[in-house]
Amino acid sequence: MSTVSIKDVARYAGVSPGTVSNVLNRPERVAPATRARVEEAIRELGFVRHGSASTLRAGHSRTIGLSVIDIGNPFFTDVAAGVEDVASDLGYAVILGNSAGSRAKEERNLLVLAEQRVRGVLITPSDDDPHRLDALRDRGISVVLVDHPAHRVDQCSVAVNDRAGGHMAIKHLLERNPGTIAYVSGPLTIRQCVERRNGAEQALRESGRDPAGTLQVIEMPGMTARQGQQAAEKLVHGGRIPDAIFCANDLLALGVLRGLLQAGVDVPGDVALIGYDDIDFAAASTVSLSSIRQPTYKLGRLATELLLDECDNPDTHAHQQIMFQPELVVRESSS
Repeated sequence: MSTVSIKDVARYAGVSPGTVSNVLNRPERVAPATRARVEEAIRELGFVRHGSASTLRAGHSRTIGLSVIDIGNPFFTDVAAGVEDVASDLGYAVILGNSAGSRAKEERNLLVLAEQRVRGVLITPSDDDPHRLDALRDRGISVVLVDHPAHRVDQCSVAVNDRAGGHMAIKHLLERNPGTIAYVSGPLTIRQCVERRNGAEQALRESGRDPAGTLQVIEMPGMTARQGQQAAEKLVHGGRIPDAIFCANDLLALGVLRGLLQAGVDVPGDVALIGYDDIDFAAASTVSLSSIRQPTYKLGRLATELLLDECDNPDTHAHQQIMFQPELVVRESSS
């Protein structure tokens, strides 16, 4: 069977080979109707581009990398959906890497992405050390931070104000005038966990309370529902259940909720509970979960738009550090 060429596709679609090339490499430059006609020709003829050859010519591929710290968290699943939608529309594929919060694993993932000659990388870094990201940029690979603010003007980032979210959660819980509040956190090496705790402590100080005497911090090694249930068991077996609990994400909160209910603790009658992220499961839980909402899908879309603009328009691209504000969503668990 002979190989279908770009010229074959062009002839079938009634366009020039250059137009077919643009559809494959720069689809945004082609009118929608023409692009649809070329894409139909590609499907009908079974054309497959020679990826390795085009990569060698261009020095990079039509792929971008996405590195996250926990793909099991629906927050990152929603972010990835936003990334993939924009990338697909612009003719890019996405290579996903999950660091699981491990710097060593993250570094291995980034090395693989560099070896694949990705055009750019979207990353929620495991820590604040910029050196491995600088190494990518030195290779000509654009980098945009996702769910993590940039601390430099020549770096794009899209994030949500975690300190404001923590402040918002505790301010809401304080409306019930609780005597004690627990903060169930993931590892405090994770920036988001630290910032949410900082916001919680700020809200307590503003209310005239001493965080050291009011806020019980329970640091768990992970941010899963299982870890949340174990945190609830610690509180129950400790003999002093707090009046309110703020969790660093919804998975932890759902686990805490399950642990409390199994122990016969009424939520919200005995304990008010609030999570963070507002994943889909939050509204559908046995007791619907109050949460701090983040624009997850929008984070992914906007970060990808910034990345590909930097890739395609390096001379005119303007670096942006975008910070969204979170939103309080009140449901049964804290009302």
